[in-house]
Amino acid sequence: MRFSFDLNATDGKARSGIISTPRGEIRTPAFMPVGTAATVKAMMPHSVRETGADILLGNTYHLMLRPTAERIDRLGGLHKFMNWERPILTDSGGFQVMSLAALRKLTEKGVTFKSHIDGSKHEITPERSMEIQRLLGSDIVMCFDECPALPADRDAIAQSMRLSMRWAARSRDAFGDRPGHALFGIQQGGLERDFRSESAQALIDIGFDGYALGGLAVGEGQAAMFDVLDYAPDMLPQDKPRYLMGVGKPDDIVGAVARGVDMMDCVLPSRSGRTGQVFTRRGVVNIKNARHADDPRPLDEGCRCPACRSYSRAYLHHVFRSQEIISSMLLTWHNLTYYQDLMAGMREAIAQKRFAAWQSDFEAGRAQGDIEPM
Repeated sequence: MRFSFDLNATDGKARSGIISTPRGEIRTPAFMPVGTAATVKAMMPHSVRETGADILLGNTYHLMLRPTAERIDRLGGLHKFMNWERPILTDSGGFQVMSLAALRKLTEKGVTFKSHIDGSKHEITPERSMEIQRLLGSDIVMCFDECPALPADRDAIAQSMRLSMRWAARSRDAFGDRPGHALFGIQQGGLERDFRSESAQALIDIGFDGYALGGLAVGEGQAAMFDVLDYAPDMLPQDKPRYLMGVGKPDDIVGAVARGVDMMDCVLPSRSGRTGQVFTRRGVVNIKNARHADDPRPLDEGCRCPACRSYSRAYLHHVFRSQEIISSMLLTWHNLTYYQDLMAGMREAIAQKRFAAWQSDFEAGRAQGDIEPM
């Protein structure tokens, strides 16, 4: 079975479809929980699946440093290693090199850097990134790119984008022919429309199984990101998946889907769960606040997750304040469930041609704010 994408319904620019892989189908729009180091923090793999996730993201940079891609390959590949038999997407490592690595040196060949863990020296090139992701055995592979932080001047953005396009071609060559596995190109160009267009055309000329929108959610703000998303997805092929990398907050995700994006990932739901920030249909709840200490009600009466079905706000407040491990488990489970229910709601609304009404209801619900204190 080969990788394929079927677009089943559209409503305005919003799209719903199915990505088919040998390891299972991915319903789009799709949110991918982030399993940085071969685990979604505080979650068991079967629990992640129960939230509704069809695919996870693994991190090339972190896994190449620890435990190493070679070790994971010897142990049977990333799916077996982390006990997740459904699809996995791995990023290229480029963003983490930019944001985490010390003493980074960029050349035409690739990037040399010192590990943020122990200071050891490493090199990632497009060819090495493809090799690492092949050893991991991921189903969707990202080409190696350079992602400049914003704001940046036009010359710097142009140079970075064109380097990424040359690396995209090298990634395509190094990836080779791997039936059942997909390679995605990454559009760059910052906030510059002409550079985004140039990048999209370069990627289309090379030819990829899917296309990502990179270089966003890196400090430019939601308004600027949406300005780019008003046109950038339309530059990419209609019959291929479109993946917005590193996004985001619930309203970022809904706004991106409204503009034609099919896939997203972000650490936010799991990271927020560990820090006591909870996403609900009525907006964000901070469980650490004293107002919850005597509240016997659930976080969200309409939620199906264990935190809402079986525990009170008072209990969740207590275990968070007490730094009990179950707090991270329950709040992460809730947040991931909320995100997956958000995606399911959008898929249904697109199929029924009522996405605009659904989006209005979503925004109205969040505008209400949390339920009144007792």
